[in-house]
Amino acid sequence: LRYQISVGRDGFGWTGIVKVGAKTEWPESRPPQEMRARQPELPKMVPAGPYNPLGARALYLSRDGRDTLYRIHGTNDPSGVGFDGTSGCFRLTNTDVIDLFKRVAVGAKVVVQ
Repeated sequence: LRYQISVGRDGFGWTGIVKVGAKTEWPESRPPQEMRARQPELPKMVPAGPYNPLGARALYLSRDGRDTLYRIHGTNDPSGVGFDGTSGCFRLTNTDVIDLFKRVAVGAKVVVQ
């Protein structure tokens, strides 16, 4: 299967092999300190719902058992998919991330090239 995604903008792309460390339905968003330093207007937490940037599902990526702070996640704004505009996460439409969420198990290998 192929999904249309958004990837990291200039300076935020990365490569490597990681694993799906956890999965969450209707996640809360907690922007990392580094992101909030770049964008001080970001709240510490955004609850699940229509304004949450992680959308309907999130797959949390880990390396060597540690959270990378990168996610494969949905979006409540479908126009936010299909370009390089994230801070390193992989963004899909909610419809696509719900489908992927069902297909991928915790522990699955993720190769980013």
